Amino acid sequence: MFLLTASPISMKQKTYKIALMGLLAATAMVLSYLESMLPTAFLPPGAKPGFSNLANMFAAAVLGLPSALTIAVLKACFAGLMRGGTSFFMSLCGGVLSTFVMWLLLNKGEKLGSVGVGVLSAVCHNAGQLAVAAVLVGNASVLGYAPILLLCALIAGTLTGLVFRAVLPALQKATKSFLQTPKGKE
Repeated sequence: MFLLTASPISMKQKTYKIALMGLLAATAMVLSYLESMLPTAFLPPGAKPGFSNLANMFAAAVLGLPSALTIAVLKACFAGLMRGGTSFFMSLCGGVLSTFVMWLLLNKGEKLGSVGVGVLSAVCHNAGQLAVAAVLVGNASVLGYAPILLLCALIAGTLTGLVFRAVLPALQKATKSFLQTPKGKE
């Protein structure tokens, strides 16, 4: 019934939005895979640069929370397929928590700038992962790893925020023409 009453423009916009979500999810998965291939000699166990979260940041800023959460869940499923169940749960909890926080900061909170959003969402991602690790281990001893992950989150979040700030104008320009609602069609 909805399909019959929707205007062609709104259907086109919905189609573009779904296509953009697919591209962002694929980008997040590819970046996640590439991050898993990085040499870990210079990183503590489990630490990654977090560039795959760029897709979530853009989705949270432009497409909204449901789209960004969908991308986080798809990325977690990909991590589960590639690296197993533990990776799925850690990616899911860290990804959902950090995506919610980045959406909140980008859309509802005070403007921290892209670096502040990157750092706080990286800290939340690590907090979600530590919570899963504590449940899996059965005690809170893994929380002793928090200071190391905090330092990694500060570095990774800063880098992610800087990259996001650099690519955001180009991404907004590339998606502006098909994501905005035409005047009079709202």
